[in-house]
Amino acid sequence: MLPPIIYALANSILSTMRIRSEGFERYDKLAQGRIYCGWHGLTMAPARFFRNRGMWVIISHSKDGEMQTRIFERFGCKVIRGSTGRGGERALVESIRVLRAGGEMAVTPDGPRGPSEVVQPGVILMAKKSGCLLVPTGVAVSPCTRVKTWDRYVVPWLFSRALMVFGEPVLVPADADDAMMEAKRLELETAIKVLQAETEGRV
Repeated sequence: MLPPIIYALANSILSTMRIRSEGFERYDKLAQGRIYCGWHGLTMAPARFFRNRGMWVIISHSKDGEMQTRIFERFGCKVIRGSTGRGGERALVESIRVLRAGGEMAVTPDGPRGPSEVVQPGVILMAKKSGCLLVPTGVAVSPCTRVKTWDRYVVPWLFSRALMVFGEPVLVPADADDAMMEAKRLELETAIKVLQAETEGRV
């Protein structure tokens, strides 16, 4: 269990963050389900942006995951615990169930252990089985500190500014074979990288 001051500090940082978005309005009232996809090291701004929307997120069973779970739940998100290393299959099945029931999700397709900025196949399977759109998302925060972790996790400062840019969706057909799924994985990975590069430095 991490000290309560950690949670209090995270809450203060997110509560004072000023955030704007581009491209979200096209998805906000869309009937079709969607999975918002951004890199693992940039989760704090989305936690603030999706506040009280009932957004579903997948968080690992690690000690860091426990902290993130408390932060995301405090901001009105719904959490599925699991990862590619432990609880992954159960988390995937539960995610597909939630999406088919009309839920929307925000995921970090390069998590929970990396490699950084490499989309893992689980999110592609999730989109195929649920019929939901994959929405590449770029996130930038300033000022911030980057932690020396595998994902260079971004910790915003108090009263920071953030920008989230939502790009063109990626759709994985229900009958996609392995080759098509790999092509879609690369398409999503490239789309997030391009958006991220465009977003950096604009806040």
